[in-house]
Amino acid sequence: MRAAIQPFSLHCSTSNKFMASNSSSLLWFRKGVRIHDNPALEYAAKGANFLYPVFVIDPHYMKPDPSAFSPGSSRAGLNRIQFLLESLVDLDMNLKKLGSRLLVLHGEPGEVLIRCLEEWNVKKLCFEYDTDPYYQALDSRVQNHASAAGVEVFSPVSHTLFNAADIIQKNGGRPPLSYQSFLKLAGEPSWARAPLSTIVSSLPPVGDTGRSQILDVPTIKDLGYEDMEKVEWTPFRGGETEALKRLEESLSNKDWVAKFEKPKGDPSAFLKPATTVLSPYLKFGCLSSRYFYQRVQDIYINVKGHTTPPVSLVGQLLWREFFYTAAFGTPNFDRMKDNKICKQIPWKDDNELLAAWRDARTGFPWIDAIMVQLRKWGWMHHLARHCVACFLTRGDLFVHWEKGRDVFERLLIDSDWAINNGNWMWLSCSSFFYQYNRIYSPVTFGKKYDPSGDYIRHFLPVLKDMPKQYIYEPWTAPLSIQKKAKCIIGKDYPEPVVSHDIATKDCRRKMAEAYELNKRLNGMISEDDLENLKRSSEEEQSQKVQTKRKRQTLIDWIQAP
Repeated sequence: MRAAIQPFSLHCSTSNKFMASNSSSLLWFRKGVRIHDNPALEYAAKGANFLYPVFVIDPHYMKPDPSAFSPGSSRAGLNRIQFLLESLVDLDMNLKKLGSRLLVLHGEPGEVLIRCLEEWNVKKLCFEYDTDPYYQALDSRVQNHASAAGVEVFSPVSHTLFNAADIIQKNGGRPPLSYQSFLKLAGEPSWARAPLSTIVSSLPPVGDTGRSQILDVPTIKDLGYEDMEKVEWTPFRGGETEALKRLEESLSNKDWVAKFEKPKGDPSAFLKPATTVLSPYLKFGCLSSRYFYQRVQDIYINVKGHTTPPVSLVGQLLWREFFYTAAFGTPNFDRMKDNKICKQIPWKDDNELLAAWRDARTGFPWIDAIMVQLRKWGWMHHLARHCVACFLTRGDLFVHWEKGRDVFERLLIDSDWAINNGNWMWLSCSSFFYQYNRIYSPVTFGKKYDPSGDYIRHFLPVLKDMPKQYIYEPWTAPLSIQKKAKCIIGKDYPEPVVSHDIATKDCRRKMAEAYELNKRLNGMISEDDLENLKRSSEEEQSQKVQTKRKRQTLIDWIQAP
């Protein structure tokens, strides 16, 4: 298991030197940008004369990167940055209602926090525990400095339902790698039947900030994005207020909650999505996953029957926990190399195919419409994500899952390190799921949900006048139909980048070869092994093509008059 700082809580008596009457607390927001069910906030406020609620604008995530393929920083597109800024504005507003405010600073978070601890004479530092590798390293550094300076540190687990380290310890030091084994180990959360603290009546005032340059929550332009053009923003607004409103709307239909089954959602529903769309609010902690869990359980108690994990609404929260635990306990979880749970597969490094997929130019309208929705909205239905991920990797293009993961990480407003990497390994059949012969068709899968192609017409208006019998395969439309629809294939909309039937067979063959090699070498595969497999596969395929051409030439010669 990855070496990691452990979450802990210190429950001190009033005689403790840290609980002195003139004590000051610093609450460091990263995720968990909410008031309800925020143990770090509750503990920071307890017994403090002054409370400093801090958010640090981290250039690592926020600094504009003009070289990126879409407007945004090197790590995040503008939709996610805007969603976070809206969440911070909402947090600041809610803090002001309680007699406080959000203190926004700018710089490398570790340096900023250490300076604030010293300048403000802080006695308690509180922040929500985070399992992401970036924050693990950062938190360890800040925590060590604080402890050496005599500052009490409180870092509770409240972003997830479970402490991932506890689950891994129960499993003998290894993360469970199947959903069912995770469920057996996890059981019911220890806090599940206890009331959560969801209402805060007041907070200690903010103390003297000295020489620190305190900012208001910046706008996109304040961050240097004034030259970035956005044609369409995501329709989902950030913040705790919006999260709780959306939660109430989702849970108001108790019958829908009870009967929820994830696989039965409609990926083409965009005017009214077929899911809660609470994932971005959970990602940023605008909504407490624990509060969500309790509210759904309350509904289950009062209905005659309900679905169960893995398909139920609670089951979706547990999927999140499963991936968090797997990620926390697996070194190099975000890459294929040196990742013990990831099959080594000789993926293609084809930047042209990657760009065609990323920029919605594959020539398959169902795939391209999904990728347009991703870029414009920063969100799409989970089955839509499955389709485009399968298409890029094991289904058609055989491009490395890490490349697709990077695109999702940038463009999704709900991009979550553990879940994003876990899903890409799953959908590329690199880990967790291994039935690589089951492939989402880029033509027929969307058609069964939306035979008229309304979803495609909305996100690909170039095809809006294409008759429905050709909307999923416009290259099969006669030229007269294409002209009438004002969409000439190869000119106004691209031809398919591959033949799906041929590409799928090729992908299945390559996956079978890679699986066999992984089995034979017991996963101990070197880069040379992958290169040799790729080379032999290409040579074999080339030989088959040549043989086929010779056979056709012979047939043509025999049949010639």
